[in-house]
Amino acid sequence: MNLAISSLVALWLSLLAVTPRVSAQVIDLSAGRWVDLSHDYAEDTLYWPTADGFRKETVFEGHTEGGWYYTAYNVCTAEHGGTHIDAPVHFAEGRQSVDQIPFYRLIAPAVVIDVGAASAADPDYQASEEDIRAWEESHGRIPQGAIVLFNTGFANRWPEAESYMGTSDKGADAVAKLHFPGIHPEASRFLVRHRGVASVGIDTPSIDYGQSKDFMSHRILYQHDIPGFENLANLGALPASGALVVALPMKIKGGSGAPLRAVAFVPDEHGPAQASK
Repeated sequence: MNLAISSLVALWLSLLAVTPRVSAQVIDLSAGRWVDLSHDYAEDTLYWPTADGFRKETVFEGHTEGGWYYTAYNVCTAEHGGTHIDAPVHFAEGRQSVDQIPFYRLIAPAVVIDVGAASAADPDYQASEEDIRAWEESHGRIPQGAIVLFNTGFANRWPEAESYMGTSDKGADAVAKLHFPGIHPEASRFLVRHRGVASVGIDTPSIDYGQSKDFMSHRILYQHDIPGFENLANLGALPASGALVVALPMKIKGGSGAPLRAVAFVPDEHGPAQASK
């Protein structure tokens, strides 16, 4: 095992030592594959209709007078666009900002609940408590301290705004035209009251479905300092259980959200570590 892999294993074990919510386990990072759960930031990155999009401005690109090649850019982005994290303070006064979220909510075993068929049939589908219980019937109880991810299949529509969000319009009037799946408030209450999850995530623009008027899942989860990951990618490449998620946001002091680089490690005892996008 090389130094980098050894260090990651040590990091994971140290996190387990200070996070009693997650049962101890050893993950061999030399055998398995990495899955990128983040969309990149570019001109076509999708944002909420009322938010400004991503901008990248060239400071310098080319060869300097000294003869070497050099590039530098300025970038500008709203907190809540692209693959990003919602800090609890986004919808809960006095709760944690991005820089205050503890690591055990960002690095933890993943549970992936597939609601793709229902979401394909109904773009306004809300993942339910019944979906969670059906997952548990097949895979066992969701472990306390897990990151629960809902795979709607909508990441496959990125970055086509009309298909992914229900509208390509911008501005306040466009919000009423949004159509995409989310998490039902009763499912959120169940995860808070009965499963003690670390975080939740989804491959759509919001943990509440597009037609939500009260953003109740945001309010329920964030009041309990459970952050949300939105606009995730490649959830279909993860198993229902057994993956390790590492979801690290830009550390914005006092931020209500931030761009998120999320990856997952899927152990595979049958082959060497591989990268996957």
